[in-house]
Amino acid sequence: MKKLFVLGALAAMLASGTALADTSGKKIAFSNNYAGNSWRQAMLDSYGIVTKKAVADKIVGAADIFTTADKEVPTQAAQVQNLILQGYDAIVINAASPDALNGAIKQACDAGIVVVSFDGTVTEPCAYRVVVDFKDMGKQEIEQMAKFQPKGGNLLEIRGLAGTSIDDAIHAGILEGVAAHPEFKIVGSVTGDWDQTTAQKAVATILPSLPDIVGVVDQGGDGYGAAQAFAAAGKPRPTIIMGNRQDELALWKQEHDAGGYETFSLGATPSVSQVAFWVAQQILAGKQVPKFVEVPLLQINQPDLDAWLKTVPAGGVVNAEYPQELVAKIIDANVKKEPLPGVPAPK
Repeated sequence: MKKLFVLGALAAMLASGTALADTSGKKIAFSNNYAGNSWRQAMLDSYGIVTKKAVADKIVGAADIFTTADKEVPTQAAQVQNLILQGYDAIVINAASPDALNGAIKQACDAGIVVVSFDGTVTEPCAYRVVVDFKDMGKQEIEQMAKFQPKGGNLLEIRGLAGTSIDDAIHAGILEGVAAHPEFKIVGSVTGDWDQTTAQKAVATILPSLPDIVGVVDQGGDGYGAAQAFAAAGKPRPTIIMGNRQDELALWKQEHDAGGYETFSLGATPSVSQVAFWVAQQILAGKQVPKFVEVPLLQINQPDLDAWLKTVPAGGVVNAEYPQELVAKIIDANVKKEPLPGVPAPK
């Protein structure tokens, strides 16, 4: 029994850390369904930065990016089927639907291809999922709103890209948060597609029909647009939960400096795409990886605003880097059910 315990402990030690088996001949494809906002652009840029270096360093043989021409599920399903035929060893996917792509995903798995979904994750059991707890993100928005608006009041909800797992999860978290804080009531809901321009138009359209709003809960990429819509309508600016975009943070700082306006910002880092890449590479290298790999949200409170704002280019999104070694630690924390390594702070 003692010998078995020692062997088990040794196996656990060997499973920890970065898997170093040779993957220089392996090809990884990235199937992306949408690139129409600053978060998605930063996500693609982050992926490109880390994968170009990985190819140059001969860690992998290829790491190609494929973005669909539209947001439709059949287009991405056909893309995945093409990637199967092209002989990729792994497919990283940001999916247009949590379940409508499951048939194509299963085909890839049956062909021996590692599939890692992230951001827009899939429900097909054979796929790995790099996840942010988006439901918790929605709950946190209401928790924070209760601090800024302790008396409660009417809320406007801005939803994201319809049909995606992210939109469904954040919305569910917001509803759960409101159920725990009955002093709030959602009196209106619009679709913003995680895009400032779309959100501004949608909010501007619904505002005349709404009672006074004390707060806006959203999904990221829509806070600035919402603020512009309220300003254009001549209505007082409510507490708008921000989504880590540069224009949102700059507006927050401007309003705070001018009149003490305070809010809260949170979201997934666009570089979660880097985590998904390294998870795929580590699986190909033989590392033991759970089907669900959780990655922490990045939160910004008032004392941290200036530091984070300095790191973001105009039109960009707050981001962080996830090198291979850190991702291995994130995987190990998930396996051991230990606290996740924190999002790297600004340097």
